[in-house]
Amino acid sequence: MKKNIVILDGYTLNPGDLNWSELEVLGHCTIYDRTAPDRVVPRAKNAHLLLLNKVVLSREAILGLPQLEYIGVLATGYNVVDTNAARERNIPVTNVPTYGTLSVAQMVFAHLLNLTQHTEEHSRSVRQGGWNESKDFCYWNFPLIELAGKTMGIIGFGRIGRAVADIALAFGMDVLAVETKKIKGMPPGIRQTDLETLFVTSDVVSLHCPLTPQTRHLVDERQLRHMKSSAFLINTSRGPLIDETALAEALNSGRIAGAGLDVLDTEPPIDRHLPLLSAKNCYITPHIAWATLEARRRLLSTVVENVRCFLAGRPQNVVNV
Repeated sequence: MKKNIVILDGYTLNPGDLNWSELEVLGHCTIYDRTAPDRVVPRAKNAHLLLLNKVVLSREAILGLPQLEYIGVLATGYNVVDTNAARERNIPVTNVPTYGTLSVAQMVFAHLLNLTQHTEEHSRSVRQGGWNESKDFCYWNFPLIELAGKTMGIIGFGRIGRAVADIALAFGMDVLAVETKKIKGMPPGIRQTDLETLFVTSDVVSLHCPLTPQTRHLVDERQLRHMKSSAFLINTSRGPLIDETALAEALNSGRIAGAGLDVLDTEPPIDRHLPLLSAKNCYITPHIAWATLEARRRLLSTVVENVRCFLAGRPQNVVNV
């Protein structure tokens, strides 16, 4: 007998440019674009397999779903699920450990190149007639910065951190890396260092570490004061790694030169007057580093394989063993 598969928030993974057909052959699928908190249990009550991305699945919800056998997270991070409650009921929780490495690394440099070339502002200036009115064959409204010879500091040297390092080396940058353990097989041109040295020395600091109690507000007023006034901060990891108030103050006062952020503490931001939204030289994208078509294809493929393996009695990518 086929199992009931329910997806609570499928839209961000598949807004219509992918299809669910490979999943649909594995069970009776019910797919919701989005699910409000008060609709989680009603919509999941008949689910044997429950898939979700950012919908929170609490202990109460898990205990209130007696048919539930499997929870699949459509992402790498699984903090939205009470994994302890799932373990108590012998329900495996799976994630997708890697799918967007290259896409996220690409976004790091999309932000960095925007900060160093001010592509957006110069393009807007041309559209507004700035080049037509120029007395010279070219002009620039902001300093233009070459990356070669600059130092990239990478905090968190996992798959994404290493991919960012590879691109930085290709640009001719020096690379510093901070990791909790000694990095094995360190590539040429990269040096492991401590956190304080990285903040003091780097021209660019890029965050690639998980969010834990120890890393929450890792970048605070103290660390921002250690950075060069010409330095940039890039965050494509988790919003709460940064004290947003401190960063806004550092940007507006000129203590650092700019920031490129793909993540915020609260997503989407509730406060339209959030200081970072209007901070000087701060560019924010809406958590899209992971969302290239290619990365989402890989993500969906692994989600399907996770389900297939569970149904075959050999679950993979289980995070709550």
